[in-house]
Amino acid sequence: MYYRNEVIRYLQANNILALKLDRAVTGVRKAVSNQIDMIQAGATRALYYTSCFTDEYMDVCQQQKTEDIRFAKGVGRFIRNRSVVSDMLKIYFDEIFKYKTNQQLQRIKEMLMAVNVHIATNIITNNGFALAIASSVAMGTNFTLNMSATLGRKAGVLVALPGIYGVVQDAADSSSRLRLSYPTFWNALHAQDLEMMYFLIEPLFIRANALKAQYASDSEIADIITRMIR
Repeated sequence: MYYRNEVIRYLQANNILALKLDRAVTGVRKAVSNQIDMIQAGATRALYYTSCFTDEYMDVCQQQKTEDIRFAKGVGRFIRNRSVVSDMLKIYFDEIFKYKTNQQLQRIKEMLMAVNVHIATNIITNNGFALAIASSVAMGTNFTLNMSATLGRKAGVLVALPGIYGVVQDAADSSSRLRLSYPTFWNALHAQDLEMMYFLIEPLFIRANALKAQYASDSEIADIITRMIR
């Protein structure tokens, strides 16, 4: 309804239904269940658009319009630049290391090396260390993010409009959770039109308990990085 036509065609052509990048191997039963859940969520979201015809639910309608536009911007950024996952990871580590001293960064690096996690950087600066860690995590988790291959193959079914709305609903729910649990990271993603793409990396963040890093000690941050890479 509020997408540009080329974005809709791109999503349909690549069968993007279940935008999940967790490394676990899912069976047919779970895959079908996920597809059904996604379509149901999309159908519910489409139903909510009927609220646009009633004054008392205009806030719901406006919220979904905003989410649709933000999602389209995120997909548009992906089409222009396939490194959205690396970009989001870099933004995350920028937030984590923003106020760390060089000594703290060196200590984190040494703790990582102690568990055989080697970071390819010799010069310890906040920006350089964040970039090196983000690159290591992206490579360690196979987040090359070929949307047409990886995501399309995982979906494996034809995407109808409810399926597309299901993807948007999944992205919106994920973004909302992040906004509540880590507002500064959400704001940083939002500034780059990426907050609606966070759901691509949310499984990794849940597995690594990565949002805890905003309050974590240096050793806990090293543990989080280790879990993200392995």
